[in-house]
Amino acid sequence: MDSLLLLRANLLSPPVIAFAAGLVAVWVRSDLKFPEQVYQILTIYLLLAIGFKGGSAMADSSIGELAIPLLATIIVGALIPIIVFFAVRILIGMNVVNAAALAAHYGSVSAVTFMACLAFLNNQDISYENFMPALMAVMEIPAIFIAMLLAKIFNSDSKVSFGVAIHEVLSGKSFILLLCGLFAGAVATEDGRALMSPFLVTPFYGVLMLFLLEMGLVAGEKMKDARQAGIPLMAFAIISPILQGALGVLVSYAIGLSQGGAVIFAVLSASASYIAAPAAVRVSLPEANPGYYVTTSLAITFPFNLVIGIPLYFKMSEWIY
Repeated sequence: MDSLLLLRANLLSPPVIAFAAGLVAVWVRSDLKFPEQVYQILTIYLLLAIGFKGGSAMADSSIGELAIPLLATIIVGALIPIIVFFAVRILIGMNVVNAAALAAHYGSVSAVTFMACLAFLNNQDISYENFMPALMAVMEIPAIFIAMLLAKIFNSDSKVSFGVAIHEVLSGKSFILLLCGLFAGAVATEDGRALMSPFLVTPFYGVLMLFLLEMGLVAGEKMKDARQAGIPLMAFAIISPILQGALGVLVSYAIGLSQGGAVIFAVLSASASYIAAPAAVRVSLPEANPGYYVTTSLAITFPFNLVIGIPLYFKMSEWIY
C-alpha cells in the first residue's frame, strides 16, 4: 500500500482524531478535561480488556506456538535498554542515572500505542497472532530490571534497589490488570467469554477513543516542557523508536510471525512506557530528571508513534514480507 495512503488512513482513524482533538483543546486553552476518576476507569477497562482478549487467544494456542515469541520478547526487551543506555551516554553525554531512566522507559512498552496499533490493523483488515497481548505483558519486565542493573554497575554511588524496582513493576496496575485479564480469558469457557464479550470486547474501540482524547490533553500539556529535553534528546525520541521498530520487524520475520504480528511486535519494540516505567524510576532512581524521561516518552515518542510510527512500521514490514 502507498505510504501516503497508509498515513492518511491512520490520521483519519477515530482514535488518532480523538488524540488530535485533545492536543487542539490544549492549544486553544479549552476547558475540556477528564476527571481523574474517569481516567482511571478508562485505564482499568482497557488493560483488563486487552488481557482478556489475549488470554482467550492463548487458550487456543499451543506451548510450541508461544515458546519462541516469548523468548524473543524477553531477549529484545533486555537488549533495547542496553542499547539506549549506551547510546545516550555516548552520543548525548547523559549521566548514568538519567541514561538508566531513559533505558527503562524505551525498553518498556506503551499499552496505549499497542491498542492504537490493533485498531489500525483491524481497520486495514490485517490479521495477526491473537497472543500478542501476552508478549506486551512480558516485555514490561526485562527493561526495568536491566536499567536498574546498569545504574547499579556504572554508578558507584547508586542506591538502586532491585527488589523495589521489580516490586513496582509487578505490583503496578498495568501488570496486575493485564495478568488478571490474561488468566480470566485463558480459563474462561466459551459461554463465559460470550457473556463478557458485550462488556470487554464490543465497546473496546469506543473506550479507546475516549482514552486517547484524554491522552491528547496530557501530551499537549507535556509538549510545553519539550524544550527542557534539548534538541539532541528530542532527536533521540524520534530516531530511537524508528530503529527499535525496524529491529522488531526483523526479529518478527526471523521467528516466523505474520506480517500483522510483525507490525505489533515493532510497535512493542518502538514504544516508550509512560505508566509502568515512570513509577519504577520515580522510586528507584529519584535523582533522575522527569523532564527528560517523561517529556521524551509522552510528549514526543508517543505522538510520533501514534501518528507516523504505526504506518511506518507497517511499511517496513511490507519491505520484507
